[in-house]
Amino acid sequence: MSILVFVEGDQGKIKNSSREAISYAAAMNQPPVVALALGSFEATELEGLGTNGAHSVLHAASKQLDEGIIQAYASVWAQALEQCDADTMVLAKSALGDAVAARVSVLSNASIVSNVVELPDVSDGFKVKRSIYSGKAFAHVNLNGNRRILTLNKNTIELKTDGASAKVEQFSPELRQEDFKTTIISTDRAKGEILLPEADIVVSGGRGLKGPENWHLIEDLASALGAATACSKPVSDMQWRPHHEHVGQTGIKVSPSLYIAIGISGAIQHLAGVNSSKVIVVINKDPEAPFFKAADYGILGDAFEVVPKLTAAINSSK
Repeated sequence: MSILVFVEGDQGKIKNSSREAISYAAAMNQPPVVALALGSFEATELEGLGTNGAHSVLHAASKQLDEGIIQAYASVWAQALEQCDADTMVLAKSALGDAVAARVSVLSNASIVSNVVELPDVSDGFKVKRSIYSGKAFAHVNLNGNRRILTLNKNTIELKTDGASAKVEQFSPELRQEDFKTTIISTDRAKGEILLPEADIVVSGGRGLKGPENWHLIEDLASALGAATACSKPVSDMQWRPHHEHVGQTGIKVSPSLYIAIGISGAIQHLAGVNSSKVIVVINKDPEAPFFKAADYGILGDAFEVVPKLTAAINSSK
């Protein structure tokens, strides 16, 4: 038996969230850990997955798999499952991963659980802890059956970086034409040096910034910290910022190590998208802002005065 980890990439580079998934699988101490990569990847990227805990990598290099067609990915994943005789499958929670995992669960008759936040308890069966109700509570779930799929929240486990290089094996699955009936007409890529779902630090702004012309405050602080930028729903609705930066219940849900909210009141819909963050810092001049109740640290002050000083202090400390 083995653990199969589905890895995602972006322009030929492995996503950090997938590396965390491999580290999670390695920490389960049930080797071997096999990574599954679909489409075009650089050889050094795949070999480097060994540093995160992968023993080997199955690489289906067909360019047909570059587009991320969900049905095709599910079919190939099911074939890889049989080839490596895996009883556990692990992946990072994402829009693509969730859709593929659900289909593989049906194809392979596997139990599935999402939003996993801890290593499983195998002392009596196979029990996992998952986040529910937008991070407000946790559930402990027993997974029955011979196969199981786990999708992980970000920052569930510390990234492993001390492993040896992984052996890359070419994988040639059957690609059925009926799995490619979906056609992707266009793709709108999120812009920015650091993609929001992958970011370890996020700097987010709300209507307290008063207008898009003041967004340089957010961008300057993010640049100083090496962070991604985000915004509240009203900011996105008013088109101050693009929709892919909207964080919240109806936007992107993030789990960074540090989330800095500037000029955001902290409505429950926004909190639902950020309350899995390890540390939350709030900057707001309204002492009654609900966000202060959820914050680990709060700064009561005008963002137009506080943020430039904070940015300058960070830059001077480098």
